[in-house]
Amino acid sequence: MGTDFQRARVALGVRLRELRFNCPGGRLTGQQLAQRLGWQGSKVSKLENGKQTASPEDLRAWADATQQPDAYAELAARLAGFELEIRSWRRALSGGFKPMHEGLSVEIDRTSRMWLWEESVVPGLLQTPEYARHVIQRYADLLGGACDVEAAVLSRAQRQEWLYRPGRKLHVLMWEAALRSLICPSSVLAAQLDRLAGVIGMETVELGVIPFSTPVNIVPANGFWVLDDRLVVAEDWHAEMWLDDTDNVTLYKKVWHTLDASAAYGPEAHRVIHAARRALDAG
Repeated sequence: MGTDFQRARVALGVRLRELRFNCPGGRLTGQQLAQRLGWQGSKVSKLENGKQTASPEDLRAWADATQQPDAYAELAARLAGFELEIRSWRRALSGGFKPMHEGLSVEIDRTSRMWLWEESVVPGLLQTPEYARHVIQRYADLLGGACDVEAAVLSRAQRQEWLYRPGRKLHVLMWEAALRSLICPSSVLAAQLDRLAGVIGMETVELGVIPFSTPVNIVPANGFWVLDDRLVVAEDWHAEMWLDDTDNVTLYKKVWHTLDASAAYGPEAHRVIHAARRALDAG
């Protein structure tokens, strides 16, 4: 574990201790806080002294128990800032989908522009609840360790409120494969395609689709999100990567723009989506 990581973990522990000391109802001892949380006293000590890495769920519970719930966003942002670059899916899902979704939601809430690329699935910010349920269940079946699928579906739906806030802009690129992958029943995919068609023209969304028949200048693989030119969230089968160094952010933006050169927008994107929809009806 790197020195920078450990320094950041210690700094987070200092901040947690400050919240315990400054509880509005009066300063709490470590044991009193542990009792409120239903934890062993040693866990409070380990977190405050940088000996254990907090989860988003731990941070929310701490903020609530110290009667300072508004501090959660700050705490979660700190955690995201020093989280290991590669986060094992099995480790991340050991506490269920909810805390994992909350950590990303905190980052999205403080973002004004996003650039998304997905090669085989509709992005979460544009998913219907039924489509999201099937996608999340597939990951749960593969990776195990998470049984709160419905909570994850609700969290994903709530995250979509971001699309309707002033000053937000979502730039989405998808390969045509994302429109045709039957990872759900055809009726669910049909409704999802109708949702995508309706998104075209929204003021906050710019949706591009790369047709199978269009030449591309780079292999269309590896879905990723770029948040405000400060953070990349990329996924692989074994892990999720959070990259915040300038070189990697620049690289992923270059990949996005390279793919964008092959994308269809507006009426042309509509035609690709409707072709996929007609293929479902024909089937």
